[in-house]
Amino acid sequence: MWDFEHEPHKSELEQRYTLDWMMPSACAERLALPIDHPDAADIGLVPIAALATTPGLLIVPGCAIAAKRKVRSILLVRRAGQSLAEIKTIAADTSSKASLAYSQILFKKWWNPEAVFLPHRPDLDSMLEIADAAMLIGDPALYALEERQNHEERTGQELIYHDLAEEWIALTGVPWVSAIWAIREASLAASGRTLDEVAADLTTSRDHGLANIEPLVTEWSARMTIPASTIHTYLTSNIFYELDPECRTGLRKFYELAAETNILPAYNL
Repeated sequence: MWDFEHEPHKSELEQRYTLDWMMPSACAERLALPIDHPDAADIGLVPIAALATTPGLLIVPGCAIAAKRKVRSILLVRRAGQSLAEIKTIAADTSSKASLAYSQILFKKWWNPEAVFLPHRPDLDSMLEIADAAMLIGDPALYALEERQNHEERTGQELIYHDLAEEWIALTGVPWVSAIWAIREASLAASGRTLDEVAADLTTSRDHGLANIEPLVTEWSARMTIPASTIHTYLTSNIFYELDPECRTGLRKFYELAAETNILPAYNL
């Protein structure tokens, strides 16, 4: 979002876009509203699960939130004395429907198909009070990794932290793709712009952001109690930002397995 927040492109983009900031799951909800609803959105950065449940959406080519190795920000945390196959309940942050779907696929396909997911606010202590394991997404996952040693010393619990992107990649051989830009076909038609033109705005902004990693690290280090080195690694090594052919293969595998395990309706990319 670099160009949308920084000149010299911010003013130009403000003539074409009105921004609202929210979680990816909320973006998907806004795109699922009737187009004439006052809260409806035309375009959003949405969990990839939304494409299978919301008709009339197009993928805007170019950008993705993906990982080709560890992602750090999607974790499954379990007690060391209990194997993955023995886990019966998972307290799950539901802020990303894609991350939830990935976790459900991993359990249904490889670990324990009988496991039950319980929606829960992202707090590791209270999650592990009600369930065998906890799934954390985004900032809570990053904080949990930073607090890992403190948590074990404080509680006396030995915990295992699974990076779910790493697990997915090891089991399927394809990247983990979490979110993409999606646009309503009707909104694109009404805008008078082409899909490639919209994609160019977003990919140019992405590229300018990648050229300004150090200012972003400085900005986010002031907002989060996470070392600057961790934020730098996250932005440069953990997250992959391009919807390349390999990531499209990852998307197809996700939709295939989500349909096979009855987690999402069938969707052809």
